[in-house]
Amino acid sequence: MKKYHFVIILLFAFITTAFSQNSATLIKVDNKDVYLTTTIGHDITGTYLYDGTTEPIVLLNANGTGIYQFQDLSKNNISWGIESNEKGYPLFEKGFDSSKYSFWYKKTSDPEENWTTVQLSIHPNKKKIFIAGERSKDYIEKI
Repeated sequence: MKKYHFVIILLFAFITTAFSQNSATLIKVDNKDVYLTTTIGHDITGTYLYDGTTEPIVLLNANGTGIYQFQDLSKNNISWGIESNEKGYPLFEKGFDSSKYSFWYKKTSDPEENWTTVQLSIHPNKKKIFIAGERSKDYIEKI
């Protein structure tokens, strides 16, 4: 009987952990609460480039940090996230052949917490992810 209770408790702990993987970070933008997550069900981390170029880049790390390089090639360390609900589930708009998310970033050197938003879109037919419609990276569907 003790083994039975132990198995039930262990199963409950596993299920609780498995379903609590999403998390959200709260930011304030124009006195509005915005929740961000770095997990959306696709591997969005990596390097985004203009087609056929090596710079400027956007580099996204899994921990919500990265680099946003502007046209003048100045590299800025950033914090980033995808807009989500308070439970960490991403908010997105499903299109005919794409999904669109709000990608938020701020320079880590900016003490004012000035967050900027651009569109991140996933195009499954092309196997590409775009930031601001101009920089992209290829991805492989996970089965």
